[in-house]
Amino acid sequence: MTAHRGRRMHSGPRPMRTEITRRFRFEAAHRLPHVPEGHKCARLHGHSFRVAVVVAGEVDAALGWIVDYADLDRAWEPLHALLDHRYLNEVPGLDNPTSERIAALILERFSVRGARVVRVHLDETCNAGVTVYAD
Repeated sequence: MTAHRGRRMHSGPRPMRTEITRRFRFEAAHRLPHVPEGHKCARLHGHSFRVAVVVAGEVDAALGWIVDYADLDRAWEPLHALLDHRYLNEVPGLDNPTSERIAALILERFSVRGARVVRVHLDETCNAGVTVYAD
């Protein structure tokens, strides 16, 4: 390290944490069976869900990235097939398909070699969303 105008300058690369985000969409219908009587979400309705999957990992020195976005797209394909244009109450594990539970299912099942999923954000409307974090 050298000094420059009273500041310490680093002579090598700084350690850093790197995350990348890939966004996806799916359309699905559901109803929430455990809400109070008369609640609007007890009725069958649908959403245009937006998903952001955030992964972290080491940046490959040669490639300059954590993982190829195309690998993230391939990792999303089975989840898209499971969720898109489905009645979510019939998806195994989603008998009460709240946004929190849908996001948790995505977090648990999304897997890509070379990176780890750190969080999933799911928007069910333009004004309402949830974020779940891997611990």
